[in-house]
Amino acid sequence: MKLAIIHDFLNQYGGAERVVGYFLRIFPGVPVYTSIYFPEYTFDLFKSQNITTTFMQKIPGIRKYYKKLFFLYPCAFRSLKLDDYDLILCSSSSYSHLINKCKGSVHINYCYTPPRFLWETESYLKGEKLTAATSGIIKPIIYFLRKVDLRQSEKIDHYIAISEYVKRKIKKVYNRESTVIYPPIESSKYRFSKNKEDFYLIVSRLKGYKRVDIAVKAFNMLGKRLLIVGSGEDEGNLRKISGGSIKFLGTLSDSKLLDLYSRAKSLIFTGREDFGLTPIEAQASGTPVIAFKEGGVAETIINGRTGFFFDRQEPEALVEAVKKFVKNSLDSIGCRENAKRFDFKNFKERITDFIKNVYIQRLNH
Repeated sequence: MKLAIIHDFLNQYGGAERVVGYFLRIFPGVPVYTSIYFPEYTFDLFKSQNITTTFMQKIPGIRKYYKKLFFLYPCAFRSLKLDDYDLILCSSSSYSHLINKCKGSVHINYCYTPPRFLWETESYLKGEKLTAATSGIIKPIIYFLRKVDLRQSEKIDHYIAISEYVKRKIKKVYNRESTVIYPPIESSKYRFSKNKEDFYLIVSRLKGYKRVDIAVKAFNMLGKRLLIVGSGEDEGNLRKISGGSIKFLGTLSDSKLLDLYSRAKSLIFTGREDFGLTPIEAQASGTPVIAFKEGGVAETIINGRTGFFFDRQEPEALVEAVKKFVKNSLDSIGCRENAKRFDFKNFKERITDFIKNVYIQRLNH
């Protein structure tokens, strides 16, 4: 069986890139194809891998303008030569599933979400803070790309969704069924502690759609300590509205982050995410989560046992959830046990079984 892995782009430290790393542990030596790859901006593990990029890698200024050239990605992925592979595993939230496959090969899409910029356009563009003129230019291109995306969805042989939430989105957008296989963590590497210190924690890229501003405003009102780990284009705005109880730590090493996870009173999670790895990482450290109750977190947090939810993306709703959390002690051991559902061992078994079954079906046909 000849397998290839396709990923949107390797230019950030994100959850999807971690998943590609886990795929490579399951299938060592498998080639990875991607649009662009900047080793200094993503995980070191990729430096030892067989990485093939597209023509976009050579575009002058691509590091700066990779988002603005979004209309080139479909052409970039269609230009990849994948004739030699029996199975193609796409790791996709945007473009990589737009590949051309040869007749007889099987295309599996491990789908983090149908592309947000196509199917959740209004909220996505709002988060990118584009001007009205730029939005006006982009929207006709998006309309065209939606048609391309829908046609491609019919050619994909199998969908794997990262959560039940994404499974519903795949059904709604593409009218396709999918199998849910949650992304993994390595639960054994997290430092478990029952002894919590008097601070709350956010671990996030600082982008508008992550809604970290809700937490900043809420903790200004509460006057409680909030440590924010991460960086991004929204950091300047967040610093401007932050009071003295809020501290920005930037990007930290894994060791320092694991230490903070284990000592934090609670992780704060304000975004609407399709899955959300950080709430599981916190629980693996025995740390409960206070989260906005939409998206994948509704599947990964046990309300009243491993965390509490708030149901409106408003500072006042988060304030009430924190006050409720303070009045109720949660079970650190229960948090740890809940996180074990998402261990790499379970992910490996499910992915391996899925691909074996798909390959057997291909041989039988």
